[in-house]
Amino acid sequence: MITFESIKWKNFLSTGDQWTEIQLNETNSTLIVGTNGAGKSTMLDALCFALFNKPFRKITRGQLVNSINEKGLKVEVSFSIGKDEYRVFRGVKPNLFEIYKNNKFVDQDAATRDTQKYLEQTVLKLNFKSFTQVVILGSSTFIPFMQLNAPVRREVIEDLLDIKVFSNMNTLLKERVRSANLKNKDTIYLKNIAEERVLSQEKLINSLKDLKDVRNKEKRAKYKKNETKVKEKEKQKQYKITEKTKLEKECSGIETFRDALQSLRDKQTQTKTELKRLTKEIKFLETHDECPTCTQVISDTFKETRMGSLTSTGVLLTNDGKEYEENIKDTIDIIDELERICSELYEMRSEISSLDRDIIRLEKENLDIDKELKQQKTPKIDEEKKILENLTGELQKVQDECSGISKLIDEYQVVSSLLKDSGIKKQVIKKYIPVFNNLINKYLHTMDFFVNFTLDEEFNEVIKSRFRDEFSYSSFSEGEKQKIDLALLFTWREVARMKNSAATNLLILDEVFDSSLDASATGELLSILLKLGGGTNLFVISHKGDILIDKFKRCLRFEKINDFSKLIEEE
Repeated sequence: MITFESIKWKNFLSTGDQWTEIQLNETNSTLIVGTNGAGKSTMLDALCFALFNKPFRKITRGQLVNSINEKGLKVEVSFSIGKDEYRVFRGVKPNLFEIYKNNKFVDQDAATRDTQKYLEQTVLKLNFKSFTQVVILGSSTFIPFMQLNAPVRREVIEDLLDIKVFSNMNTLLKERVRSANLKNKDTIYLKNIAEERVLSQEKLINSLKDLKDVRNKEKRAKYKKNETKVKEKEKQKQYKITEKTKLEKECSGIETFRDALQSLRDKQTQTKTELKRLTKEIKFLETHDECPTCTQVISDTFKETRMGSLTSTGVLLTNDGKEYEENIKDTIDIIDELERICSELYEMRSEISSLDRDIIRLEKENLDIDKELKQQKTPKIDEEKKILENLTGELQKVQDECSGISKLIDEYQVVSSLLKDSGIKKQVIKKYIPVFNNLINKYLHTMDFFVNFTLDEEFNEVIKSRFRDEFSYSSFSEGEKQKIDLALLFTWREVARMKNSAATNLLILDEVFDSSLDASATGELLSILLKLGGGTNLFVISHKGDILIDKFKRCLRFEKINDFSKLIEEE
């Protein structure tokens, strides 16, 4: 059984930077009240966010962070399962997700890195949908059991009956079946190869007498063919060597041109520097009438003479610069062409090396052929028979392995049929369907809703009145639907308690009393809730605080103060 002990949060929705904490197992009945927007339903969102990384209501992750403080969202939930104490921390800005078991950090190994999966499957043994069906009944975003599609209904029931392990086993089995099928495919392939090798060896033994002449003929043909190839490649090699020599000669002067290019660029740089200096001096003479250092007046005659000299020098330097620029361009063009030739030379050398390797390989191959022809060894039938014996033994091993894998696949198929929805799980569910129906009708009758409600093995409802008229869930009023939802919620909790699978102390009703229940139904529901027992800690979120407050042992009030939600515990 999961016993929730406490929850606290800060910077969550309308809650500010101060912790809001609620003890979850302090009393068996707690009323939570407050005006719209005061934050009374925040506990639901904080609880679901901490455990399942998503709030109860349809709120995005970014919207969960307090819009004023904009950071530091933290939620902490404490609970126990048997003798083990757990604490779950989750936060946003910065992101945080940690689990502690008995005050020790749970560090998942490489095989189980998905901490959320570990929390749901190993610790809680509940997913989000199953949790809400057992713990929470809400009036807005909550989806009642009867409005869930068939696969999700089955998922909830499997969690309650603790038979989801069969689904997990079936998933693992599917992987093993897939692996076995792949192995079987590979083994069949190897068996076929082994069979072909045995047949080939048998044919070899049967044709050994004629094999010598055939092989020698093939070898001589191969030898002659290789000789022709060697001659062709030698011819190609000589041609490429001639071309290589030409390219080497053309490429040899590239470094000289590179040096010349660097020298031209240096001279160009010097010319530009000198022009800048002349320009600076001309500008100085144009803008100054006296020396800034000695304060002597600079005569117009001096200025005119000096500027004329500087201008003449500048013209010469400009012409030199243009000449350098043209020479640089021409030199670069020459270097580019030489680099192209060098690249062609590199490729030519590579082609020559490839031809050398081919010639060596062909000549070695012919040496081996010549050696074999000179030895004239006659194949020994006894040796080939020994090879055949070994191949036959290998074939038998592969055949035995194929047989074993086929047997294993057959066994997997039998187990798979048991693990499918139509197998063991169906039998377990079939056993509990009458229990479900008895409990559902018991709670419906307690709420003065006298119908015969039954679920079939596919979790489709059949509802009949005392006059045997048939109805569906959707045909009832909202108040009647809510009674059915409540009956199902109580049923699932009772089943969870019986199975000790998803049993929990926590039960939260969000605005259930504020919806379509009339005064009579409200009283009946309260009576049922306050008699639940079994260590149930009931939380009711409602606007009807003035009507309900005297029915509960504790009242928590949420108020909006300075745009932040504050929790006030009333006596």
